[in-house]
Amino acid sequence: MNADIRPIRTAAETALGDLFASVRDALPGGRAVSAAREQGFAPIAARGLPSRRVEEWKYTDLRALMRVAQPLSGPPSAADIAAARALLPFAEVEAARAVFVNGAYVAELSDPLDGLEGVSVRRLPDALEAGGGAVLAPFGLPEGEPAAGLNAAFVGDGLVIEVAAGARPDKALHVANVQVGVGHAAYGRVAATLGAGAAFTLIESHVGDAGAHQTNGLVSLDLADAAELTLVKLQDEGLATLHLATLTARLGARTKLSSLALSAGSAAARQQLFVSFEGDHASAELTGAGFAGAKRHLDTTLVVTHDALHCASREHFKTALDGQARSVFQGKIVVKPGAQKTDGKMMAQALLLSEDAEADAKPELEIFADDVVCGHGATVGALDDELLFYLKARGIPQGEAEALLVRAFVGEVLEGVEDEPLRDALLDRAARWLVARD
Repeated sequence: MNADIRPIRTAAETALGDLFASVRDALPGGRAVSAAREQGFAPIAARGLPSRRVEEWKYTDLRALMRVAQPLSGPPSAADIAAARALLPFAEVEAARAVFVNGAYVAELSDPLDGLEGVSVRRLPDALEAGGGAVLAPFGLPEGEPAAGLNAAFVGDGLVIEVAAGARPDKALHVANVQVGVGHAAYGRVAATLGAGAAFTLIESHVGDAGAHQTNGLVSLDLADAAELTLVKLQDEGLATLHLATLTARLGARTKLSSLALSAGSAAARQQLFVSFEGDHASAELTGAGFAGAKRHLDTTLVVTHDALHCASREHFKTALDGQARSVFQGKIVVKPGAQKTDGKMMAQALLLSEDAEADAKPELEIFADDVVCGHGATVGALDDELLFYLKARGIPQGEAEALLVRAFVGEVLEGVEDEPLRDALLDRAARWLVARD
């Protein structure tokens, strides 16, 4: 006799199931994309939210973190738009701007979508109506990945970007996501395709007020041969927010990908990256810096898969933790058979500013080729007492001395941003955290 074992659903899992059943056909794309949405939600329906029993989520128990499922946000009001205007970051950065308030595109805060030469930008609802659910199935994701599945199930707005072959627009595109008002859930998606020899800079920001929001974003990148893309992300949402973010990237031959993420907000945040080398002589530099105090939780999880010749990847992530904050780094480099001459290096570093802070690191290598150079490392430590004494002996107060050392610690990552106004804005946000230690 076989027992039919059904997992006990949490209140959030039950609410997600009810919500999906009620909105599935009403979301952009309607019935034409319902199959793609159902495929995304199926793992959640079958197994529920991932808990620490799931290896990839053992340090970030989403089942425990998502105690309630916030309702989907409605169209932003005039008051919401006014509040969002005051929160928009990177005003000093020269870039075309597309603004989403509570997950919905707001034209009056945005620049024209046709303002970048050689770049076609469409709203996600238009792309779903025209092309069905293909845009909801990005490449390179593990089967049944839950955060991306939730995004596919509930996403209502976003952008589909196509950069023409050889195009090199002189301005970046800034996709600004702002959360305001009472608690809600917002889902967004950006799909960018670069033609051969194109070069493009994409800025992604997530900011918000103090409301208890839930956000889930997905960015997919597809780079044709010799394309170059720079991606800079700021996550500075309210300290009651649960933030889930997924990045997938497919790299053709001789491509270059540079990605930097700064996380300084939210109660709990998970940034996961899945990068696949599919053409020879490609390179990727994936970096990030995180700041957390109180009982906040920051998770960076990445899988870099080498499946081509002569490719190089560099991953370097740093976190500074105060109070009872916790950081998680799970990084894996996979070298497939035949991916000879791979050069991969991965490093995670955490700086503990209190005795109660915690940093977990789990770097991994899976190598199935014999002519490669790969390595990984992880460090966890406190501020250097001798350097602190040196600074204080010269009249610098304790707090300022600590801030100087922390800024020097993360500066190695942030200083890599070539755009000076953008780099200064990121450093300014880091400096504000060092003062507030939120």
